[in-house]
Amino acid sequence: MIERLVLWFDDRLGAAPFLRHALRKAFPDHWSFMLGEINLYAFIVLVATGTFLAFFFDPNASEIAYHGPYALLDGEMVSRAYASALDLSFKVDGGLLIRQIHHWAALVFVAGIVVHMGRVFFTGAFRKPREINWVVGMMLFMLAMLAGFTGYSLPDDLLSGTGLRIADSVLLSVPVVGTWASMLIFGGIFPTARMIPRLFFTHVFILPALIAAAIAVHLAILWRQKHSQFPGPGRTERNVVGSPMFPRYALKSIGLMLAVACVLAALGALVQINPIWIWGPYHPWQVLSPAQPDWYVGWIEGALRLGPPLAIHLWGHTVPSPFWAGVLLPLLLFAVVLPWPWIEAALSGDRAPHQLLNVPRDVPVRTAFGVAIFVLALGLTLAGSDDVAARYTHVPVTDFTRFYQYFCLLGPPIAFGIAYAVASELRAKGGVHKAKRVRLRRNARGGFDAEELT
Repeated sequence: MIERLVLWFDDRLGAAPFLRHALRKAFPDHWSFMLGEINLYAFIVLVATGTFLAFFFDPNASEIAYHGPYALLDGEMVSRAYASALDLSFKVDGGLLIRQIHHWAALVFVAGIVVHMGRVFFTGAFRKPREINWVVGMMLFMLAMLAGFTGYSLPDDLLSGTGLRIADSVLLSVPVVGTWASMLIFGGIFPTARMIPRLFFTHVFILPALIAAAIAVHLAILWRQKHSQFPGPGRTERNVVGSPMFPRYALKSIGLMLAVACVLAALGALVQINPIWIWGPYHPWQVLSPAQPDWYVGWIEGALRLGPPLAIHLWGHTVPSPFWAGVLLPLLLFAVVLPWPWIEAALSGDRAPHQLLNVPRDVPVRTAFGVAIFVLALGLTLAGSDDVAARYTHVPVTDFTRFYQYFCLLGPPIAFGIAYAVASELRAKGGVHKAKRVRLRRNARGGFDAEELT
């Protein structure tokens, strides 16, 4: 019966040649090529848990008196969104577990994208013909950050409301169009009753669809262009050496999927995250301190804390201080990183297609630039929690601010110089060792040359 069913479909769809080719497709065996799949499986967990949460969450900003299981808020005026998030945590069976798995999955999803793109960057996997996939990956990273921020803001607690207020201030700092964009997104002057429903619709319908489309495009391009691979025996610019998709690679991938799901479930069950009942409901006249956002927007928060208090007036428009750190700096970073494949090709003059990857030490300039960007992002992220550090170390927050200002100004160029020197030294040593190995192999066939060996 199964054979007849398969033959019936094959007779109408002609799928057998495609399946035969797909099942024999080669995948490299190096562990780093599995990093991208972590993002895919984290996204699947996000969709599954988010669907569950959507059944119980009420995206309504109207206020009611809370009379739920959390006694410390009894009688407090809260939004229906916040009340439903509390009910999810305390009344719905498994609700708190699913909430926390969903939150951890979002953090892992964005972190996995960053680590995967770091591997792509440092090994040169973005070079021709894979420039389009680099752009798709950057778009996926920005969509993931936006999805995480909108979901983080939905419960309408004091911490997320403070983050939304900051985001609105950054948006308002954009000259000419900032005010109109803020009123369009939030439905009026922040905060508004339309804010939570619009965030819910964006988070649940628009962004997941865009992310799924970006993942599909990414995988389709990858399938068409084949995997890149590290240099090694039998590996050339024209082939792929590795395991067939079925059964070996498929079993490895299924094992990774189960491992990702297990780790996220363990984090959701054992590690508390975003306890909204502690923060309380959002009111515009209140603010939470110390406050620390999720790490993927922490670097923007840190930039705002370190940015210069500079406001200028141009042609009848004011450019306030949040613009420089909250808008201009991210735009400059993305303007360099997004077109990097073309920038590197223009600087190096290398426009040939590549199947083989680089070892990071063999490209010192690229490696040093990546390390400098990492140090800058690290400094900005740590600066986003300077109030938390000040509270627990009893050091004035102004001292932390001044330290991180110097760190973000001096750290990247120093890191660039150190990384460039180390990579150049390793490349030189690697080239010497490789040359010696080649001479030894040659002399082993025809006798040793004492001068060459010395």
